[in-house]
Amino acid sequence: MSKIGVIGSGTWGTALAVLLTGNGHEVELWSAVPAEVEALTATRRHPNLGDTPIPEKIRVTGDLEQAMKDKELLVLSVPSVYVRETAHRMAPFLKEGQVITNVAKGIEDTTLKNLSEIIEEELPVARVTVLSGPSHAEEVSRGLPTTCVAGAHRRQDAELVQNLFMSPVFRVYTSPDMLGIELGGALKNVIALAAGIADGLGCGDNTKAALITRGIAEITRLGTAMGGSPETFSGLTGIGDLIVTCASMHSRNRRAGILIGKGYTMDEAMKEVKMVVEGVYSARAARALSKKYQVSMPIVEQVNEVLFDGKPAKDALYDLMLRDRRAENALLEWKE
Repeated sequence: MSKIGVIGSGTWGTALAVLLTGNGHEVELWSAVPAEVEALTATRRHPNLGDTPIPEKIRVTGDLEQAMKDKELLVLSVPSVYVRETAHRMAPFLKEGQVITNVAKGIEDTTLKNLSEIIEEELPVARVTVLSGPSHAEEVSRGLPTTCVAGAHRRQDAELVQNLFMSPVFRVYTSPDMLGIELGGALKNVIALAAGIADGLGCGDNTKAALITRGIAEITRLGTAMGGSPETFSGLTGIGDLIVTCASMHSRNRRAGILIGKGYTMDEAMKEVKMVVEGVYSARAARALSKKYQVSMPIVEQVNEVLFDGKPAKDALYDLMLRDRRAENALLEWKE
């Protein structure tokens, strides 16, 4: 049994706390909101996780120092826009060499840094790892079979995360490609917005398949230009996460996209979804990175124009379809 602190009591943090408790670990679940601590303690239910009970063994706390004290692992599970602020708050209580696993997905739009880079800036004495993959909290909390990837700079840290999370219903692989894992997790949210917009416009399965396929091509082009491994983008944290996020109604990015396709503004869609829509924050960063690395990302570009420039969604789809003719893969050679 290990002592684990889960920093962030949203749906994902709560689902992982339930999973880790089921694995026999001693878990404390931290929330920054006193009313949420009180509600979770009293009801032993998260409002967005249906009837899944929060085991009595899980201690819900608003005391960050207590949540971090003597823990073998700290799971950082706050929305990407709060990662830097939360890591900064953790600094006074972190012990040198403590392992932190970030499970949020996003890119900081002001610095274009991955979340692990932000954590390492704010908490330089930590051993930072990531856990990502096609894993909706609603399904993990119900014990439905799920697979993820643990990434780290050092093999032993990735294997620590693997060992703590692994269960008969939660399979964990390891990888040294932290950059690729994080880019796949962040950028797929932008493509999921596009998939949702297409759904909102009344498009069909053909359109969805095209957006997923061309979306992973864009993600791979940028990811490899930045130093990620092509194999990562063809794996669980690339195409796997992209498929589940584009296809499922559990995906807040897809749900927000559907509303935008139906004519909602970005702000109206985010209010309707009632949870943080990570793709909105990652879209600007993705466009900036595409320009920095001189990588063509037409889907990302059109999503940005719809979100921030007031472009009608149907016009964005039209412009994607009527781009210049080209080969699907420029690396393939003709025999004649």
